[in-house]
Amino acid sequence: MKEFTCIVCPRGCRLKIDDQLNVTGNSCPRGAQYAKDEVTNPKRMITSIMRVKNRENCVVSVKTSNSIPKGKIFEVMEEINKVSVNAPTHIGDIAIKNVLGLDADIVITKNVK
Repeated sequence: MKEFTCIVCPRGCRLKIDDQLNVTGNSCPRGAQYAKDEVTNPKRMITSIMRVKNRENCVVSVKTSNSIPKGKIFEVMEEINKVSVNAPTHIGDIAIKNVLGLDADIVITKNVK
């Protein structure tokens, strides 16, 4: 039996899941799915920064457009660290399309003039 605190909503239900993937403690179906995903294929969003080439000492914040497998976090970070963008940037611009074929883009989350 494993225990989790659900992070899908602010309620923070204490979930328990057994070896047969039976979930208890959830207040909604999304909590049950979260627990099953955490056991079978945990995923995470990445937030990071990326260098801006044409601005001195400037970085821009970025994030993944979708959750990626937890085991791929370091590989995705290596890809983010390889890339620099040019200003101006706008929220929603795609810095890396379909990073590592994971069906997630690296999206800019800050405007830089």
